[in-house]
Amino acid sequence: MITYGVFVVVRRWLLVLIVVLLPLCYGGIVSISGHKLDDVYMQLMQLNKPALKSIKSPDGDIIDCVHISHQPAFDHPLLKNHTIQMRPSYHPEGLFEENKQSIPNSNDGISKSITQLWHLNGRCPEETIPIRRTKMKEILRASSINSFGKKQHGTIPKPTMFTEPEPINLSGHEHAIGFVQGDEYYGTKATMNVWKPILQQSKEFSLSQLWIIAGSYPSDINTVEAGWQVFPDMYGDDKPRLFTYWTRDTYQTTGCYNLHCSGFIQTSNKIALGAAIYPISAYDASQYQCNLLAWKDPRSGDWWLQYGNELVGYWPTSLFSYLADSASQIQWGGEVLNFESGGQHTTTQMGSGHFPEEGFGKASFMKNIQIVDGSNHLIAPIGVGTFAEQSNCYNVQMGNDGDWGNYIYYGGPGRNPSCP
Repeated sequence: MITYGVFVVVRRWLLVLIVVLLPLCYGGIVSISGHKLDDVYMQLMQLNKPALKSIKSPDGDIIDCVHISHQPAFDHPLLKNHTIQMRPSYHPEGLFEENKQSIPNSNDGISKSITQLWHLNGRCPEETIPIRRTKMKEILRASSINSFGKKQHGTIPKPTMFTEPEPINLSGHEHAIGFVQGDEYYGTKATMNVWKPILQQSKEFSLSQLWIIAGSYPSDINTVEAGWQVFPDMYGDDKPRLFTYWTRDTYQTTGCYNLHCSGFIQTSNKIALGAAIYPISAYDASQYQCNLLAWKDPRSGDWWLQYGNELVGYWPTSLFSYLADSASQIQWGGEVLNFESGGQHTTTQMGSGHFPEEGFGKASFMKNIQIVDGSNHLIAPIGVGTFAEQSNCYNVQMGNDGDWGNYIYYGGPGRNPSCP
C-alpha cells in the first residue's frame, strides 16, 4: 500500500518532471527558473488538497472531492480555529416564486434551470466539497504566481446617483450595470440567464455577476461577488463557469476567485466553484438561468452564498472591515476586460453579445432583483440606477414587471460601427 507520505513525494517529482518538459511541449516559450519551479509546486500543493475521490468532467476538468475540513479556507491565519457553520441561522424571506415563467413583453420561450457539467459523471460524498483541480499551465498563464486567481487593482465602477458616473482606474475594465446605493444593505438576490460570449483574445474575460460593496474609494473597498464568467487564460477554455470573488482592499492584496486562496468556506458537496455551467442559453431559443442569493447571517455576521436551492458556503465576517457591518452599494450586470489591441476597442462580447433593446431570448437579463433589508427580508430595491462607461459598446436598460419584478437587460458586441 502506498502511504500518503510516499504519494506526496511521488507527486512532487512528477510535477518537477512536467515543469522540465513544459518548455519542449510549448516550443520553448516557457522559461522557469528553479526558484519559480519551487513556487509553482508550492502553489499547486496549497491549492490541490488530497482528495478522497476524483471525478473526470466531460470538459476535461478534474473535480477533487476534498474533506470539508481540509479545504483551502483554513490556511488563512484568521480561520485556523474556525468552527464550520453548516447552515446559516436565518434565511431571507422572498417576494417571488422561483417557478414563475412569465416574460415581460414576450410570448415566446421559457427560462430553464441549469446545473454543472461534471455532474454528468458523478457526485462528491457527504462531508467532502468538490474542488476544481488547478493545473500547472493555468498558473503559468498568469503574469506572476502572486497574481494567479486574482483581479487587477481598481476594477470596480464608481456609479453615483448624484453626479456624473465616474470610473475609477478601470485599467481596461468596462461595465453595464444596475445599482443601488446610499442605504444599509444585507444582501441581494437575482436570476440571470447564462450565455457563452465570444472573446477576442484569451487574456480578456466576460462576466455577469452581482457585487455587494462597502468601504471607500479607492483603497479599502470590501466586496463579495458571484456570477458566471468566460475567462480562457484562467480556465483554459471558453465555457461559462460559476465563480465567486472577495476582497477587503479593492483587489490590492486580499481576496481571489473561487478557492484560489484561503477565505471562502464551502459547505456544499454538490457545487464546484470554477466548474462549467450546463446547458447555456442560445439566441432566439431556450434560455437557461441560475438564481444567486448572497446575504449576511444576522447572528454570525457571515456572508452566505446560495446557488439555486443549494447553500454553497460563506465568507466569514472576520475577513472584512466594512462588510463586517453592512453593504452600502449593490450592483448587478456585466463586465469585460478590454485590451484595445491595435488601438481599437475589443470585439469581446458582454452577455449574449447583443444590446438590451433586443429583449428576451436575445439579450442577457437579470430578473427578480431584490435586496435584503435589516430585518432579513428580501424586498424590491428602491431607486435603481444604471451605469455604462461606453453605451455604444455595451449598454444596460432597466424595467419593472409584475412577475419579473425589477429587472435589467444588459450587454453588447463590443467593437461595432458606433464603437470603433
